Amino acid sequence: MSHVVVGYDATSASGRALRWAVEEARLRWVPLTVCHAWQRPYSIGSIDHEGVALVRRMGEHVLDQGVALAHELAPGLQVRKRLETGGPYEALLNQGPDAELIVVGSHPPEETPVGSTALRVPARAGRPVAVVRSAASRDGLVVVGVDGSSGADAALAFGFEEAALRGWRLRAVYGCWEPGAAPDGDLSLFGDEDKLRHACGAVLERAVAPWLVKYSAVQATTSLVLRPPREALLEAAEGATLTVVGARGTGAVEPLTLGATSDALLKHAPLTLTIVPQRVG
Repeated sequence: MSHVVVGYDATSASGRALRWAVEEARLRWVPLTVCHAWQRPYSIGSIDHEGVALVRRMGEHVLDQGVALAHELAPGLQVRKRLETGGPYEALLNQGPDAELIVVGSHPPEETPVGSTALRVPARAGRPVAVVRSAASRDGLVVVGVDGSSGADAALAFGFEEAALRGWRLRAVYGCWEPGAAPDGDLSLFGDEDKLRHACGAVLERAVAPWLVKYSAVQATTSLVLRPPREALLEAAEGATLTVVGARGTGAVEPLTLGATSDALLKHAPLTLTIVPQRVG
């Protein structure tokens, strides 16, 4: 059954994630699954059954807090709770295969440690993952990264849907100043900025066109930027309520890693980011 999954551990970051996830589930008319992971306090070889039971009860209490908050925010929403043993990374992956969206909270980039759940889940989830670093505003803007790849097309699909659900504006951004951005690999375009603008502008408009038809009510604009994709999108993300990128773009990367642009945004984008794999259906 399709649902929205959110990790909750009673921190302020997970509280923001829960609020975002509640709204997503409400707008999408799907249940919300609130997930909390608890860990054994000792190794298997020295189990203290009373200690384990106490830690588990503490985890149940935290999870119940999250469920209660979700009910308070959206009284009619169907909310399910899942208590998992182990780390939050594994717990979210376990719950995520049939999710429309996985939501995780995150501290600001400069406070996010290497190896954190927010950095690890998007590379392996196989579903869209929202890394929530800020509250949603009433007058929102969705920025979507475009480069003509199938990954970017998946990001556009998600971004337009999100803008339509929330009544937000959308801006499709194509940072085309890198070799992989040249249509048909024609590097000679970088010797003539006018030709580069024309060729890459055509790629951008073709990519956005079908989504403008499908989501005609969304106020959408396009922006072609003669800068590397990471720079163009990080700058655009400064003013966006939500930034959406494909997990991998035109570059060749290992199947279980993020592309360079999505990885850079995940580590440095100041506000909320959703990373979308190529196939989300």
